[in-house]
Amino acid sequence: MASAEQLKALLKSHLEGDDERFFSVAMQVAAHEAKLGHGKLAEELRTLVDEAKSRRVAAPPVPISRPRGELASLLEASYPKARLGEMILSAALASQIQRVIREQRHAGRIAEHGLSPRRKLLLVGPPGTGKTMTASVLAGELGLPLLQVRLDGLLTKFMGETAAKLRQIFDATGQTRGVYFFDEFDAIGSQRGLSNDVGEIRRVLNSFLQMIEQDRSHSLILAATNHPEILDPALFRRFDDVLHYELPDPPQTARLLNTRLARTAVTRVSWTRLAEAAAGLSYAEVTRAADEVLKDALIHDRERIREAEIRAMLEERQKIAERLRKKA
Repeated sequence: MASAEQLKALLKSHLEGDDERFFSVAMQVAAHEAKLGHGKLAEELRTLVDEAKSRRVAAPPVPISRPRGELASLLEASYPKARLGEMILSAALASQIQRVIREQRHAGRIAEHGLSPRRKLLLVGPPGTGKTMTASVLAGELGLPLLQVRLDGLLTKFMGETAAKLRQIFDATGQTRGVYFFDEFDAIGSQRGLSNDVGEIRRVLNSFLQMIEQDRSHSLILAATNHPEILDPALFRRFDDVLHYELPDPPQTARLLNTRLARTAVTRVSWTRLAEAAAGLSYAEVTRAADEVLKDALIHDRERIREAEIRAMLEERQKIAERLRKKA
């Protein structure tokens, strides 16, 4: 018979959604039964654990109810299947994200020692460098819903209403475990005292600072911005970790192009030369250029893509990016 501590650990890991901890305790129970001479029971328990693990790999996350009522105008729910292996990242950034995933998967064990896993993350960097993709990857790796905050529903012109809606979102983090994603976070997190600051936004920022400080849920809270320099300094202390994103270097760009186009490209394509032509483009811009090349080949019934065609599309993206930079 499982001990009282093992039964409590099983229930706690189930409530927290920590599958790894649940399976570990279940195997401990099986080992304990085997020592007592209950071989048949031990074998049945091991078989059930193995079956549960196989089903977990094969089956998608069970969707929760989508936000209803006023929350439906504040949160947009999705259920990503993205995995970390799909992202091309620097070693340091990949290590940071892996650490968050590991800590979340072992949240129960960490909590037993009076510690908390990382779950409040600030993502900073240029557009198109993987911040939104990171939110999808964390949700996919952990089997959680991705709940993106809709700024058009959150920000209003009525005094006090935005802070009240923000409170609804933080209340939801305790009721439904998920990855709550504040994109374009500088809209509410800009420094207090800026020349264009208005009183209502300052109150919203103060409310956010208090709510994220007081939050004790098991959800992940992510905030992303392209403009970290205008964020209020007090925000950085409220997050467990800050993830910095950069434009891809030539080897990363070459790897991205190779991953997207190698199956349909002719032999002897120099991904290194193409990466040089893509210098300064973000991951998103390089991916878009690759997709445009594939679409063009499909439309014109070309089975193979040539290096010159890839280069031409990258140069087109470079011109678009240059025009956008001039307007900024």
